Amino acid sequence: MTLIEEIINEKSITTGTVAFRMLLSVVVSAIVGIEREYHKQPAGLRTHILISMGATLIMLLSIYIPQTFSQYKPADPGRLAAQVVSGIGFLGAGAIMKFGFNVKGLTTAASIWVIAAIGLAIGAGMYWATAIATGILLFALIFLDLFEKWIFPSKFIKHLSVYSSAGFNLKTDPILELLKKHKANVRTIDIEQSFDEKRTSLYFVIQISEKVKINTLSEEIGEIEGVQKIKLNQIV
Repeated sequence: MTLIEEIINEKSITTGTVAFRMLLSVVVSAIVGIEREYHKQPAGLRTHILISMGATLIMLLSIYIPQTFSQYKPADPGRLAAQVVSGIGFLGAGAIMKFGFNVKGLTTAASIWVIAAIGLAIGAGMYWATAIATGILLFALIFLDLFEKWIFPSKFIKHLSVYSSAGFNLKTDPILELLKKHKANVRTIDIEQSFDEKRTSLYFVIQISEKVKINTLSEEIGEIEGVQKIKLNQIV
């Protein structure tokens, strides 16, 4: 039996199992974090690594305490680790609130919650559960995202930012007319007025078909009188 096999099969917490499980936690969470980083989410590579490592360490500690201090029985190894489940909710809520205008960021919040659970599984030495859960998580984040956009093309959500010197009129604004022309469903509008710069910042969350040519839409918005700058980003 090789050293790696001995470490994998080891049930007690030793220096070898701690090092192996912490390293595995980094690798698994880095894969998921890179995917979130690619989609420019606030909870990206470093966040997922730190969450998973923290959950793994807490799980290791939960097992180590009753194993080492057996005189303090009865001891519940799951009691300390259980606090991760409720505590991770604060980070998940932060990921949702980061997007501001509507209920967005739920996918990232869910990935944070799942990566914490995976970290606990690694800490407990549940390697097959870790592999299966990681595979399903990546499948949901990557392939189901592509499938959803293909099967529900009108569910393409974008964040449109427009900076204009012409102000904004909710009833007759040409930006709204243009979005209506392209059959874009405006879900939310947020307006910021800068009196010093004499500029109005408009933030739209729009639901639009992928059949719409984004470059054409951006050019047409840019041609509207008073528009100084626009940004059109995907929300995942």
